Amino acid sequence: MATRKSTKLRIPHPQEDCELVGILEQLTPEEPTQGRKIALILHGTMGHKDYLFQKRLALHFPMDSFRFDFRGNHESGGQRTQGGFARDVEDLVTVVSYLRNAYGYEIDVVVGHSRGSVVGMHWLCTSEEGQRAHAMINVSGRYRMHRMISEFTFLDNAETYKEQWDTKGYFERSYTVARQAVVERIYPHDLKEFSQWNTEIVWDNFPAHIDVLTLHGLVDKTVPVYDAIIYSRALGARTPGTHSLHLSEEADHNFTNRQDEVVNCILEWWDALNQGRLKTGIWMTGVRGKL
Repeated sequence: MATRKSTKLRIPHPQEDCELVGILEQLTPEEPTQGRKIALILHGTMGHKDYLFQKRLALHFPMDSFRFDFRGNHESGGQRTQGGFARDVEDLVTVVSYLRNAYGYEIDVVVGHSRGSVVGMHWLCTSEEGQRAHAMINVSGRYRMHRMISEFTFLDNAETYKEQWDTKGYFERSYTVARQAVVERIYPHDLKEFSQWNTEIVWDNFPAHIDVLTLHGLVDKTVPVYDAIIYSRALGARTPGTHSLHLSEEADHNFTNRQDEVVNCILEWWDALNQGRLKTGIWMTGVRGKL
C-alpha cells in the first residue's frame, strides 16, 4: 500500500547566495511526478512552513504539496524585510521553477496565510504558471496595505517603538519563530514599501477561472475583517471562477486554537469544488443544527 512521504528540500536561490528550505509531501512517492498537480502552502509574517495550520493541512490534503520558509525566515537563508513583498514573489518564482524542472510538477492550488496570501495572489496575477492554476485559498489576507502604518500606533509597545524611531531611525520588534527568539529592525522605508504594495491587481488581473476560498476571523485585530469583504467583492464578480467567503465568529488573525476548523473548512470546500457544487457566496461548514 502506498504511503505518504515527507522530504526536506534545499532550493538554491538565483538572486541571493542562500537556500530556501521546504517540505515536499508526496501521496504516492513511488509514482512518476511529471505532470502531476501540486499545492503550494505559504506562511505569513513571523511564521514558517510548519506554523499554524500549514503542516496539518499538508498532511491531510489529498494532493502532493510543498511548504517552505520564505527568505530570511526560520531555516531559509538570506534577509527578510517588512516591506519585501517583491522578494517574497521572487522566492515563490524560484520554488515553482525548481518543482517544475526537478520534478515536473504543475502548480494547481495556492494556500496562503496573511502575507502568504498577498504574495500568492500576486503570483497568480502575474505568472504564466499562475494562469494554469485551479484554486486559491486566502486565509486572513490583507487588502488595505496602507493601514499597516497607522496600526503600528496601536501595538502594545507603541511608546517604546516611537522612542526608538525618534532616536535611532528604526525600532526593534522581538518575537518567537519555531521556539527561537528573533529581533527584527523595522525602518521607515520598510513601512512605506509595505503600504505601497499593489493589492488592487486582483480586480483586473486575477485569473477568471480560478476558484477562491477566503477565510477570516471576526475578531482579527491584525487585518480587519472588512478586507475579506473587499476580496469577496473583487473576486466574486468573475466567471466562471467562484469566490466563497467563510467568516469564523471567534477566530483571531492566526485562528488560535482553531487550526482544525481551518483545515476542515478547506477540505470540505475542496471536496465541494471537485464535485462541481460551488457557487459564489458565503461558505459555512459544519454549522447546520449547531447555531
